[in-house]
Amino acid sequence: MKLVRYGARGAEKPGMLDAAGRLRDLSAHVPDIAGQVLTDLGRLAAIDPETLPLVEGNPRLGACVGGTGKFICIGLNYSDHAAESGMEVPPEPVIFAKYTSAICGPDDPILIPRGSEKTDWEVELGFVIGKPAKYVTEAEALNHVAGYCVINDVSERAYQTERAGQWSKGKSSDNFGPTGPWLVTPDEVANPNDLHMWLKVNGQTMQDGSTATMVYQVPFLISYLSQFFTLHPGDIISTGTPPGVGLGMKPPRYLKAGDVVELGIEGLGTQRQVCENDA
Repeated sequence: MKLVRYGARGAEKPGMLDAAGRLRDLSAHVPDIAGQVLTDLGRLAAIDPETLPLVEGNPRLGACVGGTGKFICIGLNYSDHAAESGMEVPPEPVIFAKYTSAICGPDDPILIPRGSEKTDWEVELGFVIGKPAKYVTEAEALNHVAGYCVINDVSERAYQTERAGQWSKGKSSDNFGPTGPWLVTPDEVANPNDLHMWLKVNGQTMQDGSTATMVYQVPFLISYLSQFFTLHPGDIISTGTPPGVGLGMKPPRYLKAGDVVELGIEGLGTQRQVCENDA
């Protein structure tokens, strides 16, 4: 299944794509793609999409999951990206928080913070927890995944690395977490650790990689994280980015108002964001 949330920000409705890629309304069956709904997606899989109301027009898409409690990111999880950042691959995953106020729809604008000169892009594979996970093994880990999605881990590099403290303040500005367009259930993702991913800025390809080069892969990450805290339905984990970010270019290149960012992952859909200066 490809599950969707659509409509005005803060008032999104649940939806599903049919075989032709048309948006269907799930409101009569579930209140949202969130929380306990994620623990029993088999109930939604049993619904014939052709029986659902067709959503007319081209509504805004929201983040593909609602009610997220934790937005966890993994840093330096591609060896070639670590190299372009001038850092070593860590002996254990680097974990940081992207605060949930950063979450937005896949085509919402990137808001460049006041005074920012180093806003950057990162295409990433995200996955959403469907069942609580605590002290799980790698062998059990994928049973706790509700689905996979595209994430742009937008980052302000000066805030992230040139000012004291944690990375989160460079990762969590408003609209720094475009998520979606779809939550794609695991039955449609043959191998999350072998997906092509790409990102363009103003039509120029910047990132062209594969999840196959991740250092710490999805089952390990779930097991690892669950040793420290419980993962709950709706939690998002973003797994890191391949090389090609603005920070690694010579000279570095960063986003400015008017730039258009397009990105996607094989089988998980695409995003498109226009950059704007934050008010």
